[in-house]
Amino acid sequence: MWSAVSSGAVPARERFDWYADVISREVMPAALSSERPADFRGEAAVLDMGELRVARFELSPLRSRRTPAMIRRGDPEQYQLALVRRGATSMSQHRHTCTVGAGDLMLWDTSRPSDNEMPAGGGPVRATILMFPRTVLPLRAQRLDTLLARRIPGDRGISAVLASFMTALERHGGDCGPEELGRLGASAVSLAAACLAQHLDCGDRLPAEVRAQVLRQRIHAFIEHNLGDPELTPAAVATRHNISLRSLHQLFHGQAEGVHARIRRRRLEQCRAELVRSGPGADPVQTIATRWGFSGPAVFSRSFRASYGVSPTEFRTLSADAYDEHVNRAGKE
Repeated sequence: MWSAVSSGAVPARERFDWYADVISREVMPAALSSERPADFRGEAAVLDMGELRVARFELSPLRSRRTPAMIRRGDPEQYQLALVRRGATSMSQHRHTCTVGAGDLMLWDTSRPSDNEMPAGGGPVRATILMFPRTVLPLRAQRLDTLLARRIPGDRGISAVLASFMTALERHGGDCGPEELGRLGASAVSLAAACLAQHLDCGDRLPAEVRAQVLRQRIHAFIEHNLGDPELTPAAVATRHNISLRSLHQLFHGQAEGVHARIRRRRLEQCRAELVRSGPGADPVQTIATRWGFSGPAVFSRSFRASYGVSPTEFRTLSADAYDEHVNRAGKE
């Protein structure tokens, strides 16, 4: 579960100082300043995931400086990798300076001095940040130093897979239990390592299990983007990723589900989500089934009943009745 705080519960004149104190205690000591402290608003939340933590921030523009004295006062000894979701920010560290905007990734080291500034006129900044111990990345620190305060575009290759993973983690991580979060944390480390290794041109030096984990995540992302294609099969997935069908099955051996099962489950989940919508303007059941890659009504109905215990039409009727009952109950209250 996310541990969240918001400046909304704090008197306006105290909000900025309160937020600065939260960051220094919960993240790391830093000197925060703002051109308009009286108008400052900020929210923060943290989710523990085993070896790492993920944090989300939404805040008014500010400047954050971390000096050698502050590092001596408190250092979590972490690499922090941010995905900017909204706004822009500039970072200086280790003789590098970059400006990143929505969709970009950026890495910094808490054990080095840094200067992070958000443009005063740029509006609120929102970011999701992976915070992991320096020791968990299977890459040499000297090589990672070259990526500190460098813009990493998050719209292509493994970087895009990592960005999608971080977005999903922010949306759904709070619904996961400790064991699931531990597994997701391991996946986050693997994806972050692969993303950074790709930009260092040393992906072949990653441990075999890390490479396998990254390939599985790339396959998951490929499946998600192609669920509506009726030709999406394990064979097509293997061909797209330049591996044999046998290697694909070996890659997912011991995992919670194989490729065929994942394709089927995600298609059914998408159809189920659409079937909740009924009434005028709602698409026919067969249209929904076709949209999500099912070859025919019989196959879809059989698969849906096997997973949910009712036919698609029965599910839609039950969903509509439940909604009407909820509306009637609310009206009476």
